[in-house]
Amino acid sequence: MSSAEPPYVSELYSAYAAGRLSPAFALMVETQAAIRADIRRDLDLSEAIAGAMLEDEEPTVMSPNAFESALRAIDAIDDGKDRTVRAAKSAGAGLQELLNLPEPLCEKALEACEAQGWQRLTGGVQRLDLGSNPSVHAHLYRLDPGASVPRHSHHGDEFSLVLHGGFSDDGASYGPGDIARQTPADTHQPVADDDGPCLVLAVSEGGLKFTGVLGFLQRLAGR
Repeated sequence: MSSAEPPYVSELYSAYAAGRLSPAFALMVETQAAIRADIRRDLDLSEAIAGAMLEDEEPTVMSPNAFESALRAIDAIDDGKDRTVRAAKSAGAGLQELLNLPEPLCEKALEACEAQGWQRLTGGVQRLDLGSNPSVHAHLYRLDPGASVPRHSHHGDEFSLVLHGGFSDDGASYGPGDIARQTPADTHQPVADDDGPCLVLAVSEGGLKFTGVLGFLQRLAGR
């Protein structure tokens, strides 16, 4: 993998190549690979090695209904394209930003926008829920130039992939294709760069814990 990547990012790549990542984290890795050619090359190499190893395995007998299942999966893909068109029509003013997102993230963002729309987190910061399971959450954040996410910590690790623009956090700066990680021990407040909006894909193992007034309200709500 790319030597310039931090160890925690390299661990994501290794888990992806081994097929051990959850769908949300796999989405992050695939989206980063769509932004950065060096990551795509590394993943292609890992997948080629994994494929060569599979060739040495004993073949698996297909189920009697395998062909019919494949046809149903193709139909489901076509239905997904129809949903994407409907989502695009409902995305409103932010449509072009969503359409500019790399695949496979673009379709998921459009569908999420159609389903529930953006949530205003605070002034200049919006969040789009891309789906979650009890342990892993995926969100798309949009920060206006110079806007900041309220100061917070996390119940688990959070990985943030910059899609467009950039942000600063605790003295470090991140741009398109970069991944930042925060652990439960970290309390931070990302601030978007001043030269344009910032779009970030965040995948976290557990929710956010806000500080200050927002934290008090969050505790009152039992979240």
